[in-house]
Amino acid sequence: MIVDERIYTLHPGKTAEYLKLYEAKGMPVQVRVLGNMLGYFQTEFGPLNQVVHLWGYDSLEDRRERRQQLFQEDEWLAYLKEMRPLLMSQENKLLIPAPFSPIGN
Repeated sequence: MIVDERIYTLHPGKTAEYLKLYEAKGMPVQVRVLGNMLGYFQTEFGPLNQVVHLWGYDSLEDRRERRQQLFQEDEWLAYLKEMRPLLMSQENKLLIPAPFSPIGN
């Protein structure tokens, strides 16, 4: 398994609006297409106005195929148009579990 970590930094004061929009319009299509949401978080300490989400994939090819399919979904594209004005920046990391990680290889 590989883990796609995404960190979105939102404009100050927009976290609640983002989470409400995501839960209503982004999450249904993302969960349906990507499948394996490992967690979705908001920051309380450290860098503020951030959400962090983790997605599990069987392989890089699995990730590529699922993300390509996601961008074919009209529902996802409509969500992005509403969400992007709330977003200041985004960061993406590909994480590979250590051999002893509870999230397996």
